[in-house]
Parts: sequence; structure tokens; C-alpha cells
Amino acid sequence: MPVPWFLLSLALGRNPVVLSLERVVGPQDTARCSPGLSCHLWDGDVLCLPGSLVSAPGPVLVPTRLQTELVLRCHEETDCDLCVRVAVHLAVQGYWEDPEDEEKFRRAADPELEEPRNASLQAHIVLSFQAYPTAHCVLLEVQVPAALVQPGQSVGSVVFDCFEAALGAEVQIWSYTQPRYQKELNLTQQLPALPWLNVSADGEDVRLVLDVSEEQRFGLSLYWNQVQGPIKPWWHSNLTGPQTITLNHTDLVPCLCIQVWPLEPDSVRTSICPFREDPRAHRNLWRAARLQLLPPLGWRLDAPCSLPAEATLCWQPLDGGPCLSLVPPLPRENVTVNKVLEFPLLKGHPNVCVQVSTWEKLQLQECLWADSLGPRKDDMLLVETRGPQDNGSLCALEPSGCTPLLSRASTRAARLGEQLLQDVQSGQCLQLWDNDLGALWACPMDKYIHQRWALVWLACLLLAAVLFLLLLLKMSRVKGWLRLLKENIRAGAAARSRAALLLYSADDASFERLVGALASALCQLPLRVAVDLWSRRDLSAQGALAWFHAQRRQTLQEGGVVVLLFSPGAVALCREWLQDATSAPRAHDPHDAFAASLSCVLPDFLQGRAPGRYVGAYFDKLLPADAVPALFRSVPVFSLPSQLPDFLGTLQGSAAPRPRRLAERAEQVSRALQPALDSCFRPPGAPGTGRGMGPEAGDRT
Repeated sequence: MPVPWFLLSLALGRNPVVLSLERVVGPQDTARCSPGLSCHLWDGDVLCLPGSLVSAPGPVLVPTRLQTELVLRCHEETDCDLCVRVAVHLAVQGYWEDPEDEEKFRRAADPELEEPRNASLQAHIVLSFQAYPTAHCVLLEVQVPAALVQPGQSVGSVVFDCFEAALGAEVQIWSYTQPRYQKELNLTQQLPALPWLNVSADGEDVRLVLDVSEEQRFGLSLYWNQVQGPIKPWWHSNLTGPQTITLNHTDLVPCLCIQVWPLEPDSVRTSICPFREDPRAHRNLWRAARLQLLPPLGWRLDAPCSLPAEATLCWQPLDGGPCLSLVPPLPRENVTVNKVLEFPLLKGHPNVCVQVSTWEKLQLQECLWADSLGPRKDDMLLVETRGPQDNGSLCALEPSGCTPLLSRASTRAARLGEQLLQDVQSGQCLQLWDNDLGALWACPMDKYIHQRWALVWLACLLLAAVLFLLLLLKMSRVKGWLRLLKENIRAGAAARSRAALLLYSADDASFERLVGALASALCQLPLRVAVDLWSRRDLSAQGALAWFHAQRRQTLQEGGVVVLLFSPGAVALCREWLQDATSAPRAHDPHDAFAASLSCVLPDFLQGRAPGRYVGAYFDKLLPADAVPALFRSVPVFSLPSQLPDFLGTLQGSAAPRPRRLAERAEQVSRALQPALDSCFRPPGAPGTGRGMGPEAGDRT
């Protein structure tokens, strides 16, 4: 029975009214004829090939006019699609060439005969339907009784149900006979779109204006229509009446689509994607894309939409020059977003990077394998090319090109060509890739650099010895020379001091003063201490997570150590991250480096990479020994100030002094900490205190 189809009524005018569309039940196509005719729909699709025009042998049945009507095809009770019903009007065309043939045809259909024969005129009518990107053809067999055959006269029509289409689509319909006796009929129709939905610019932003009456209720959804993967909903709401929705221009991406449907039974959801060609949307897409390298050989490009890009491997030299492409010999890879891919390498190397580029320019480059493989190395990449008869050649990849090892070029690879060839043959080079056409080798260059500078160092030592003898001859200046030498030794020790990154939770002002006193005391050991208290400007400019990531990388690359200073607030934050991993962490102070660092620190402990890189500490009276989470006890955890000597010895590592000297330094640090400790443990309400210290003050969960 007819049912209201609210969405189509909206699409048909500015002041819509409820329009009823006939419902066609079931997925099967059907055909019916006007009275007096008989028709049959052939099963299955037919080829959409009109063929050449042929001459009619006599009167034939041909289509004369096409007529369409929109109906609603329902596969289930609430699952309906828009469908185009086509009516083909038919007429008789042509005359009998031989009057005797016409007379025989008339006599065969004469009802007054004792045994009239069932004479009729038969035709095969083809309907061709195209709505980009699909095409569909059906074949209708129609028979007209001889009594109705009058040349030049209409005999009725045949109706086909139905061709499915979408709102706003442009459809083209053709009709012709097989064989074809005349030029095919054609009809082009633009199905109703959504004139009441307008997308317009509002300065830098975009406005969605839905011009409907106040009593009309509808659903609106914004989603990412990904070609590679399912639809990802972004925003959804049920609305009433006219609405204006503003989108920030930074939210636009090419696959952002708008879906609208009335809140009525059997409603059809209609979608438009208006930002596919918007230059801002394409720029935003690349800004949102993130290239992640997954050790040892995996990588993934995260993006809200599909990207027409290619990924290649390149070699990043230690001197920071341009990343040298490895294509060829390695192939390019088409990018599939949000999917883990792998490159065909045998082993990873910190100098190998991934580049993602379009035909226009390089878009992304990441060399994050250094997090697990260490810093970049001063290695030379050799490209081996193999011929059909096992005869190969080696060249070194340099900014100027691939230099043959046994050449007279003035490059470093050419000068060391024979030595590098021997390194490959003796197995001193790391093979990164290998197949029938060639291979890639990474050869260390450190030993050749040491050989080059050996003579220079020897000359410097001889010069220093001569200067030393000359200074000894100046007895009156020996005392001044000794004082200068002592200062130089101290400066050298400071230059060789170990780096330490101090992480803590800013529980209150008195605890921050205690951390500042500890950091200042450690600088006198000597240690090169980094703490966020001394880098507030950098924290504001870079953000806590970026600042911590840069400091952590520099500290670990220099062989330093990260110190986790536990307090009640720090323990609470750790428990929040460990126990509530399934829910989103709550927002914290943007300058809190400890809260920001947990996302990087916890994986190191969970994956067993913490020993040798991290050290824990806590103050005796602020935190009981068993309060430190068990996860962090995989590294040494010291109680301060009672275990200061062991703590200082661990921080200084191999440069730690003898036990007696270490005890003296621990005593100096303890004296420096005492005023700040007294301030922390002063009773609440006493002059000079902050909020007080204790488990309750530090627990921010």
C-alpha cells in the first residue's frame, strides 16, 4: 500500500508536503502490460548492445515513448530503496509488402472461423538503465493480438518494476527492439537531490544550513567514508527544524560526508561528500596523517581518509644530508592507510627511513627505528648489482650518486674502495636486503676514521709534551701553571660528567623546592642534571610530552640515566595509568612533565627496556618503601637520604669515586637537602609551609 516517504517530499520543493510513494515489495523485478497485451520478463541481465539497424519485414512492434515514476522498493519492512519504474508505450510500425501476407494474417485472426488460429505480433523490447557507475539491461517479450495490429496505431504499454537508484543521481534510459528496426529511444532524468541542504563558507569555517520547517525532525551524521575500511562515524545528532551547523576548517578532510534522514519509518538515508575536491581538506588530511615505524621492519600510515601516495625506503647519512632513495633496487609500495605493512629487509638499521610521497612532493618521512636500534651510525651503504652470469658489481650510495668502489673518483667511498670490498667478503658488513638481482650492505666506517686521526693525535701528544717541558723550565710560573692545570682538570671532568634527567610529580610548592635543592646538589658531583623546574620556557613552547621526549632521547644517547623521583602524587599517577588503562586518563597540568612522560616511561618497563636506563628514588618520610609500584622495582630504587651513597654511585656509574670520597659527597648532598626537607615536614599551618606533605596531599586521583 502507499506509504509516506518523508525524505523525498523534502527533496521535491522548498515548502515540502507529505508525498506518498507506492511500495514495491520484494527484490524481484516484474513486468505487466496494458489490457489486451501479453508480456514476459526474461530472467537475468542481457548485454546492452543495440546492434545495427535492419529493415522491417512488415508491421513490427516498436517503442514510441518512455515514461518514469519513482516508487519505493522494500526488501524488508524497514529496509527500502528509491526505485525508478519505467513505462514503454508501443505502436505498430510498417506495412505488409505483399497484400496476400496481410490477408492471411487477417484470416488467421478472424473469430468467425470455425478454428481460428492464435495469430499475434511479437516483439523483444530492451530497456537499458545507467546511473553512474552502474548499468543494467532487461529484455521484455511482448505479444499483440492480430486484431489490435493497425499500422501507425498505438497498442498499449508495458511497465517494468524497477531500476534502483539514489537521490540526486542522473539516470539515462534507452529502449529499442531486438533486432533494431529504428533509432533507440532515450530519456535522461535528474532524480531529486537535496536543495534544502546548503554547504557554504563562513570565513575560514564552513556552515551547513538545513532549511526545513520547524516541526520536521531528522537525523544528521558526519562520518569518514573510507575506501579502505568501514565507515567511521564522527558526529551524530537528532535535530528538529531549521539548523545551522558550523564546522572548523581544520576538521575538513576529503572523505568527510554528511548523511541526512527523516526520523520516520521506512526513511532513506541520503549522503553527500562535498569536500572531495576542497584544497583545504587535502591539506588537512596530510597534516592529520601520522607515519609510525614499528620495529623491527613494520610501518603504518594513520589517516582518516585514503591517501593516493607511495612509500619508499631511503638511507639517512650520519652527517644529516638528504635521505638517499633506495629505489631501485627496492620497489615502491602503494600506501594503504591504517594497516601494518612491512618492507622486504632482512634486518633493520637505524639509518633506514620511510618516505611517503605523492607525485607532487615528499609529504612524510620518519626514522623512528632509532628508538629501538640506537642512534644513527656512520656506516656506508653498498649496493650490489648481480648480472645473469653471477658477475656482480658494488657501488657506494653517496649524495652524488652510487660510486663504484674501484673507481678514481674523489669521494670517501672511492678512496676506501678496496678496504670496503674486503669488509664485504670477510663478513664485517651487515646484509640488509638480498634477492636474485642484488643486495644491500651496511659497512661500518668507524675504524677508518680512527686510522685517519691516529697520526693527528700522535702529533698533538708530542706537541703537548714539548709544551710541558717548556713550562717546567719556567720555575717561577710553576705554581700558576699547576693552578691552571687543576682548573682544566675540573673543566674536563665537568665535560665528561654523566647526564641525568630528573622526573617528579609537582605535589606542592615545598616538594618542588626539595626537588630543586636535590637537582642543584647533584650538579656539584658533577652531574649534568635536566629538570623541568629549570626549563619552564621550553615546556611552554614545546609542550610537556615533546620536552620530555627530546630530553629522554638526548640523555640515553649520551649514556645517561633517567631518575624517577616517587612521591605520593607520582605513585597515584602511576596507579591511575596502570589500573585504569581501559578508560581515558584525566587531564593534568600541561607543564607536568611526569604525567606527560608516563606514556613513554611505562612501555620501557613493561617491555623490559628499563634496566640500565632508569633509577628510582623516594624520600624516607614522604613515602613508605612498599608504596613504590612493583613494576618499577625492576630497576634500583633508593631511599633518600639514608641511601644517598649508593644512589650517587649509581648515578655516576663508572665515573663514581672511591667509597670514602663518595661518602663525603653524600654528606654534602644531605646537608644541602636538609633545609628543604625541614620545610616539607614542618607541621601544617607553620610559617613558610605550602599545602603540607603526606599521602593525602599528594594523592590526586
